[in-house]
Amino acid sequence: MSKLRLSLAIIAPALIAGCLDTEQPLALGTLERDRVALTATAAEIILELPVAEGSPVTKGTLLAQLDDRQQRAEVERAKAQVAQAVAHLQQLRNGPRDQDIAAARAQVAGAEADLREAEITYDRNAELLGRKAVSQAEVDRTKALRDAASARLDEAKEKLDELLAGTRPEEISQAEAELNAAQAELDYKQALLAELTVVATRDGVLDSLPWNLGERVTIGSPVAVMLAGKAPYARVYVPEPYRVKINQGDTLKVRVDGLEQTFDGSVRWISSDPAFTPYYALNASDRARLMYLAEVELPDSAAKLPNGVPAQVELP
Repeated sequence: MSKLRLSLAIIAPALIAGCLDTEQPLALGTLERDRVALTATAAEIILELPVAEGSPVTKGTLLAQLDDRQQRAEVERAKAQVAQAVAHLQQLRNGPRDQDIAAARAQVAGAEADLREAEITYDRNAELLGRKAVSQAEVDRTKALRDAASARLDEAKEKLDELLAGTRPEEISQAEAELNAAQAELDYKQALLAELTVVATRDGVLDSLPWNLGERVTIGSPVAVMLAGKAPYARVYVPEPYRVKINQGDTLKVRVDGLEQTFDGSVRWISSDPAFTPYYALNASDRARLMYLAEVELPDSAAKLPNGVPAQVELP
């Protein structure tokens, strides 16, 4: 196709010059459609190719289905992480249960009883030490037990005070951030799963399927190639003298080789830069041979016309 465009660009000035002597000057080119390549985002096996090459398709039509079992498992794991984050946040918002507070109070009472018993044992051994009825080692041991019981009581009281104070705002904020992160990860996994189902992104024709059923595609390679749009457009080269007369949205007559019928086309785009040598490097006579690439959209009545057919656009 690139060779054909180059050939057209080379011979177009000569042909245009010939046309200038006739009643109607023409811009030469070919019929084209936008090529849309739908690429793979994961290296998976193709399980389905339900549409044959050359078939017309509409936006949303399934063109290829890649193996999505692994990605579905990833989505389920992400859902579980979201559920876990939601439960943790709700637990913090609800605060401690009455049963937890009651259990903490019981632990404080038990620690107080242990401390009283340890103090009594220590005081008794300290008195017996004066009578030389116990050893110093025994007194030291009971003192250590008393101090340990006192530490456990302090710990139990701190835990009870924490439950009574409720959840701190910082803990709730942290849990909310963890939930947002888990939800974002789930959205990402679901987007990857959706991309394993390759659908048409525009109305058009399925041009080619580069991979066969059962093959493992490579990341970034085209899985399906579409020719988008119901009707083609004429890609033509406009000579420099006519560039100022053509603007986007103008209606121009389009001729197609092999047809006597002409079509009313709409200029959808015209280049602001010449296709070849920069104009400032040319003299006045050379500039007349400059070409500006333009695209003229044909009406829906030309939907059955194939790509690559030579076309001519009547210049104003």
